[in-house]
Amino acid sequence: MHSLEELLCKIDDLCEHFEPQWQTSLLGQGVEQRVRSRALSLSEIMTILVAFHQQQYRNFKAYYLQHVSVYGKDAFP
Repeated sequence: MHSLEELLCKIDDLCEHFEPQWQTSLLGQGVEQRVRSRALSLSEIMTILVAFHQQQYRNFKAYYLQHVSVYGKDAFP
């Protein structure tokens, strides 16, 4: 990928089709579960994970603290 924005767009397009199908295929345990609102969408989380694997960081915590929280403040609230 050439840019983070291009990567996010491709993953967001994938999630538009994948997430509804995934939600319908989940098995319930008979108990109503809460659906909490997230600060980041599924596509944003996946974008951060894919970008982590493209970088040279050895662990995710260091990548998130040193890269995402510094350079990605505007892209990921």
